Amino acid sequence: MTDPLRLPEPLAPPEPLPGGRPLSLPRWCWEGLRAACFQPPRVAGHAPRPWQVLAVVLAVELLGLGLSRLWIVGAADFWPSSYLASWWWWAPMLWAAWWALSLRPGDASGTSAPRPQGLGSWILLASLGPVPAFVAMGVAAALLAHGMLGAAPFWTTAVVALQWISLAWALAAAVVLMARFSRRVLATAGYAAALAAVMAVQLWVMNAAAWSPPAAADEAAAPELSLSQEVFEDQQAAWDDAVDTLAPERPGVADVYGLVFAPYAAEDVFRRESTMVAQLLRERFDAQGRVLQLLNHADTAAELPWATPLNLERAIDALARRMDLAQDVLVVYMTSHGGGDFRLAAYHGPLAVESVTPQFLRAALDRAGIRHRVIAISACYSGGWVEPLATPGTLVMTAADADHTSYGCGHRSPMTFFGRAVFDEQLRQTHDFGQAFAAAVPVIKQREEEAGKSDGFSNPQIRIGEEIAPVLRGLQQRLDGAAR
Repeated sequence: MTDPLRLPEPLAPPEPLPGGRPLSLPRWCWEGLRAACFQPPRVAGHAPRPWQVLAVVLAVELLGLGLSRLWIVGAADFWPSSYLASWWWWAPMLWAAWWALSLRPGDASGTSAPRPQGLGSWILLASLGPVPAFVAMGVAAALLAHGMLGAAPFWTTAVVALQWISLAWALAAAVVLMARFSRRVLATAGYAAALAAVMAVQLWVMNAAAWSPPAAADEAAAPELSLSQEVFEDQQAAWDDAVDTLAPERPGVADVYGLVFAPYAAEDVFRRESTMVAQLLRERFDAQGRVLQLLNHADTAAELPWATPLNLERAIDALARRMDLAQDVLVVYMTSHGGGDFRLAAYHGPLAVESVTPQFLRAALDRAGIRHRVIAISACYSGGWVEPLATPGTLVMTAADADHTSYGCGHRSPMTFFGRAVFDEQLRQTHDFGQAFAAAVPVIKQREEEAGKSDGFSNPQIRIGEEIAPVLRGLQQRLDGAAR
């Protein structure tokens, strides 16, 4: 009767070598790559020299380090502590291999040999086992990160799928290799269980990144607003100028209007991000003269209206008066800190500014009669805004779900991860908000992992109403045609 748990073929003897010479390093590497492709390595009766094992392990580590560097566009900082911390998994895997190899088939008396066979050979060959799979995964991820595969969601999905396929391939090759060495079902199964457990911990708990985008130079806290009669007069003039110069809608054209709201004055990241989004809408979405930027910052009090709840209501009303409510689209972008109570943090000391809630924004939009809305909320816990803002005529996307923080706030951040990936990168390649969001999400996840985000993936959210979808398709076609 055939054993249903038949093991792979054992190690094969090598081809004869002149003079009984030991296997060379290139030969060991070739046999390791054969093992990666599920072929029996031809090394029976041979053991590598210590320097050969060390050379292969270091070469594979340097290869992985180089591939991971390619995943970051532009400059990157190397973190030795994070890199060395990732070596923790060698200890449990060496122990698991020692245990599995010590359970090789017993002799005629039925006793098991007390020490492992071929541990050095296993280390060398197992180090090379993941190389083909991880090279394929690493190159694909690098091409996606550098925009060489385009912005189509298909490529993002394909690369993510390839990453999981490559991981499964590498794990399977490692288990098959152990089966060839140990020749025991129990030993192979135990090793496979240990390998799966270690990889799970590595991926979801201790996934520290060796490379990360360079941190911006430390900057002092944003300057405090100094209240005076002149400041209030300048602010009134800024408001009047912003509203009076709003361009009217164009008959027969589905225009884009924009409202960018950044109420937290204590950190310059929100000033930079809101300015980027306002300019993007003007340049990429044909919204020149149709964008209101509300910003709390001491340096812009004479130039831009303050981001207060009252100004938010007034801005929505002013935009509604210019828009063709039946066909135009309003893009609302809000960026600040967020809390578990789903309030958008506001600060402009010594001016008292109330925080904004999703219910407040929804009520203002409903009163103004604006039907077609694209709303993006870049804040922690912003997923709590999705349900209150969802309508058939609304696309709403958020930087996080209702239970997680987002990332990229703070004095040292040029922009939030969400604003950078969705607006500053993807929407410069496409006019499709849904496509830009889909392409940005895996990029955000990768960057959060590389930055060592401690509370898990932010998990950005999106919901597209059935009535806004055809409006945005028409807008995309118009803008794509104009770009050509």
